[in-house]
Amino acid sequence: MLQVTPEEVKQKIRQITVWKRGAQRAVHKPLLLLYALGRCVNEGRRLLPYHDVDRDLRELLLEFGPERKSCHTEYPFWRLQNDGIWQLTNTAEVEPRASNNDAKKSELLKYAVEGGFTKPVFDVLRHDAALVTEVAIEVLSQHFPASVFEDILESVGLEVRFNHSSRRRRDPAFRDRILTAYEFRCAICGYDVRLGSQQLALEAAHIKWHQAGGPDTEPNGLALCSMHHKLFDRGAFTIADDLSFAVSQRAHGSSGLSEWLMAFHGRPLRKPQSDTYQPSPEFLTWHRREVFRGPARDTTN
Repeated sequence: MLQVTPEEVKQKIRQITVWKRGAQRAVHKPLLLLYALGRCVNEGRRLLPYHDVDRDLRELLLEFGPERKSCHTEYPFWRLQNDGIWQLTNTAEVEPRASNNDAKKSELLKYAVEGGFTKPVFDVLRHDAALVTEVAIEVLSQHFPASVFEDILESVGLEVRFNHSSRRRRDPAFRDRILTAYEFRCAICGYDVRLGSQQLALEAAHIKWHQAGGPDTEPNGLALCSMHHKLFDRGAFTIADDLSFAVSQRAHGSSGLSEWLMAFHGRPLRKPQSDTYQPSPEFLTWHRREVFRGPARDTTN
C-alpha cells in the first residue's frame, strides 16, 4: 500500500466533498473526521464500528449541527470513502438504497460494517501529533466559528494548543466597523469594560457565520461581549424579526440563566448608530434556521 506524506493528508482532508444546498450547514463529514481523529489519538483505533459511530456522531450533530427533522449518520460514514481517506470493511453484502449508491443504516448495522482512515493516512496521523493539530484546526476553521472550537474538541476528546498563527485570521477592519457601529458596547447587555485604553472581551460576531459565506459587513455583524457571543454561536438565543432577544427553550441552569439570558428575553436589541447598520433579515433568518436551538420561549409569561 502506497505511503502518503503529511502534506498529502492535509490536502486530501482539505478537499473532502461536503454536501451543499443553498446556505444550509452540512457538518456531518467534518464532525465525523474530528471524531475519528479523537479515536486515533486516544485509543489508537483505526476502524470504528458503525454502531458506535451512529450513537456518538448523532450526539455531536445534535449538539453542534443545525436543527433537522432527521439525523443521517450513515451518509458521511459511507460517503467519506469517496474522498480517498476513508475505508470501510464488511461491505460485500451491503445493499444500496434504491435511489442512490448509499447504504441503508439498517444494512450497516446488520453486517457490522466498520470504517476509518485508510491505513496510510492513519499511520501518518498516529505518529505525528503536530499534523493532527493542523488537521483539526483546518476542519474546525472551515466549518465552525472560533467561539465553539474548544467545545467541539472537548466532545471528541482532542487536546489542541492554539497559537496566534494557527487561528484563522480575519479582517481587523470588520471588528472595528462593528464595534464602532454599536458604540463599543455589547448589543445585548451594554458591556463596555476597558483596561486603560484597551477594550476587554468585546467581540464582533457574524450573524451568518463566515464559514457559511456570511459577509464582513455591518448588517451581518453584532457587537457582543464574549459571553453573549458564545451563547449566540451555540444557539442559546437568537434575534427575532422585530429585533428582540429570544431565548431557546432548551437553555436551562441554576446560575447564569437569569443574568445572561432571561434578563433580556423579549427585550429589543440595542440599536446601532445608523439604521443602515441594522441586522439584515436575511442573515437573522439564517441564524434562526441553522444555529438557533429553537423553539423560542414564550414572551407572555
